[in-house]
Amino acid sequence: MQQGIFVIAADSFKGSLSSLDVGKAAERGIKAVLPSADVRIVPVADGGEGTVEAVVTGTKGQIITCEVRDPLGNSVKATYGISGNTAVIEMAAASGLPLVPSEKRNPWLTDTYGTGQLISDALKRGCRHFLIGLGGSATNDAGTGMLRALGFRFLDFDGCQVGNGGGEVGRIVSIDNSEIIPELAEATFTVACDVTNPLTGPDGASFIYGPQKGANPEMVVALDKGLAHFAEVTKEFCGKDFSTFPGAGAAGGLGFAFLAFLRGNLKAGIEMILDAVDFDEKIKYASLVITGEGRLDQQTCMGKTPHGVLQHAAAQRIPVIAIGGSVVPDAVPDLLKAGFTAVFPIVAGPVSLSEAMQPNIAFGNIERTVTQIIRTILLR
Repeated sequence: MQQGIFVIAADSFKGSLSSLDVGKAAERGIKAVLPSADVRIVPVADGGEGTVEAVVTGTKGQIITCEVRDPLGNSVKATYGISGNTAVIEMAAASGLPLVPSEKRNPWLTDTYGTGQLISDALKRGCRHFLIGLGGSATNDAGTGMLRALGFRFLDFDGCQVGNGGGEVGRIVSIDNSEIIPELAEATFTVACDVTNPLTGPDGASFIYGPQKGANPEMVVALDKGLAHFAEVTKEFCGKDFSTFPGAGAAGGLGFAFLAFLRGNLKAGIEMILDAVDFDEKIKYASLVITGEGRLDQQTCMGKTPHGVLQHAAAQRIPVIAIGGSVVPDAVPDLLKAGFTAVFPIVAGPVSLSEAMQPNIAFGNIERTVTQIIRTILLR
């Protein structure tokens, strides 16, 4: 084991430490016992928060900052990553719910134009492959805002462009793509999507996610009706109905826009990230993989980062230990059954949540826990 390779591939401990910082803390824990150990930190994410950092760090890319429109049309600075001719974008950076004050959240008005501006900027910089993280959206516009920023025109009965936001989607009667950015024809889009919601209906974007974005019951019904109408217009334009595809309802229908207009490939978020950072190659010959997230529970094995890491490591017969800011006791048997060698909480004793989440406290807890894990392994 002393001559082995240790790989640290944990999700961020949200609100506390980034994936990279979790890795650094674990590395210190390992080297406290094995100073000369070969430790490899591979930042990972599940397609949501932390996606850009994970891919940029894992591929030695760069961060780009540009000024775009937020969900309500105000100017905001947003960042995305570039690695070679690949751009990695979290839609929440330009169109996310945290950008809208709680009292102003209204999916009737919010749109995804800023996300389209990020894509447009990357196209101008030569990017032709896109990794898109969905999640945390403030919108319910079926991606029409994003598409308008890329040159699509959505017209009403009078041939005039409709306005912004989810409330305008139901007014669209025709689509014009004669002015789209030419480079789009060469672009490919892989979209991280871990939900299976269709665009419309009781399990669709409006009913399931509309309320958390500020929609009241009456607005939810109206938004859903608008999306259903737009789906029919899009079906006539594309010659295919994408509204029932699993994930079409993701991010207020942004998944639908990628499927129908940009030939997008929807993929499990963790799989998109692990492929992007060439994870299978990086864990070759590893003796141990340490993964984790802020809370290990029954949801961990349902597409979350640690489970994705586990599956890839298991394929190479590499043991995987999971650490968590907290571990739900009832979930431990299921986690072990899934294949984790062991599961450890990092908090040593009673402490308030706010204290446990302080970055310096969490860092120290991870370092201490991993040190004890390695000491225990050396007893074998």
